[in-house]
Amino acid sequence: MTDWQELDKKYIMNYINRIPVTLVRGEGARVWDDNGREYLDFVGGTAVNSLGHCHPVVIEAVTEQAQVLTQASALYYSVPQVKLAQLLVENSCLDKAFICNSGTEANEGAVKLARRYGHLKLNGAYEVITTKNSFHGRTLVMTAATGQENMQKPYVPLPPGFKHVAYSDIEAIKAATTDRTCAIMLEPIQGEGGVNVPDDDYLSKVRAWCDEKGILLILDEIQTGVGRIGSLFGYQEYGVEPDIMSLAKGMGSGIPIGAFLAKDSAAVFVPGDHGSTFGGNALTCAVAYAVIKYIVENNIAGNAKKVGQYLIEGLKGLQQKYPFITDVRGRGLLVAIGLDRDISQEVMMACLERGLLVNRVKPNALRFIPPLIIGNSEVDEALGILDKALSTV
Repeated sequence: MTDWQELDKKYIMNYINRIPVTLVRGEGARVWDDNGREYLDFVGGTAVNSLGHCHPVVIEAVTEQAQVLTQASALYYSVPQVKLAQLLVENSCLDKAFICNSGTEANEGAVKLARRYGHLKLNGAYEVITTKNSFHGRTLVMTAATGQENMQKPYVPLPPGFKHVAYSDIEAIKAATTDRTCAIMLEPIQGEGGVNVPDDDYLSKVRAWCDEKGILLILDEIQTGVGRIGSLFGYQEYGVEPDIMSLAKGMGSGIPIGAFLAKDSAAVFVPGDHGSTFGGNALTCAVAYAVIKYIVENNIAGNAKKVGQYLIEGLKGLQQKYPFITDVRGRGLLVAIGLDRDISQEVMMACLERGLLVNRVKPNALRFIPPLIIGNSEVDEALGILDKALSTV
């Protein structure tokens, strides 16, 4: 039998500490390894597999589009790209879309657009305020935007133009704003930072501040968008509208794609300002269109809200049993438990041994980001396994 893990170590750069399991097949909320063992997947490709693994909608869209057209230059019009952009715009508060290939690219494009706006409308303003514990991507610019020093240290000097302030602190944003500020960039809920939920009125206060100062509000919805926290887009949960929004992860339910959208007032690009060879790819756009259409027409976001609340209630029940669980936090199916010590690795591995995949988002926190199509029965199964794993600590 081929030892895929050893071949990985031999041929692939050592850039991540992989979990010792080789996944070869998936269906719905379940995956199987190369030994035929089954796992309940509460990681979902890191919040990517919105419709689960190998959903019929994805398979059909890939099959149909792959037989017609997979890629054509952005020099030409593309039906799948236009259909996807129309679907995104008509179901959001934004007016124009740019389709790209990943979340990092979406955030890069959003910041480029904000800087272009600053040059044109704000006397050359270029700085973007982001928050501590944020995560916006791994290119050099997005590493600079990310408010996590441990991710930045290996790559200094980083591109300038970002200020990092405390999350859910409007006064910190106000203090950091200058005549060089063109935008404030926030995650509605910090995902990679540990599933940190802001005060209910935080985003509305930031929106009001942006309006007062005439600067842009960028919402990084890479993780909170496409139904994850209970609405199609996370901003809808907080009653605010961004000027620019970035998307990725759940858009293609496993097919790599990203996008950023803007209101007409902020969509200041002209030909030559931005581009992407593979952005707007016919194949990926066809899949994303099918996925998002399915999510909208079948109220998958509503399911995420309902089942997510059931998950949160179940985790709170485990908190009563295990006092080392400090808190349960999140919305929809973006949920985490905090721990009073650095045992998330141990608990994650105990879950793995029992057939459940969970995410060690921090040394003292576990994240649950399953497919949005799960039901209460999958939650019950996951809670049962987690209970047994926690009992071993």
